[in-house]
Amino acid sequence: MPKRTIITLIATLAAGAVLAQAYKWTDEDGIVHYSDRPQEGAERVQLVSDGRRPRPAPPPAARADTGAADEAAEETPAFRYESLTIGAPLAEETLWNIEGVLNVTLNVQPALQSDHRIRVYFDGTPRMVARTSFEIEEVWRGVHNIQAEIIDASGTMMIRSMPNRFYVQQNTITRRPAN
Repeated sequence: MPKRTIITLIATLAAGAVLAQAYKWTDEDGIVHYSDRPQEGAERVQLVSDGRRPRPAPPPAARADTGAADEAAEETPAFRYESLTIGAPLAEETLWNIEGVLNVTLNVQPALQSDHRIRVYFDGTPRMVARTSFEIEEVWRGVHNIQAEIIDASGTMMIRSMPNRFYVQQNTITRRPAN
């Protein structure tokens, strides 16, 4: 019996060590990925068994010379958006009788920075919008596609949403010919 207990204890500790390894990296499109296998450019993430997020590492203390302060400034990571999704219209949604006006809502995490802009592709045609909620006019019956991306002040794309295909239907009134 003690032999079985020791084997079970060793197996449990080994499984915990395996589960505690995870890796995080961001691809060239700004999408964050996680894996249990290391990837080129990935950083190791320590998993916490109680479900809480680990505390971020404290920033390195600045040394007295100015060169160290410059190095610390260069090491600060660039701002990144975690997600950009289209909240409305939903993918594969059918919209009825919108009278040519499409209401669009984008969900951005974290919030849109003041010097960043949104470019929306509606049926392949790009247009700039100022807010995360806006209207597109002259949207008629048929199949449509919409996708959004955030660009920074220099014009570099920071994050792009998945494309959403949706449908617009319009009721018609059938008129009988006059006799």
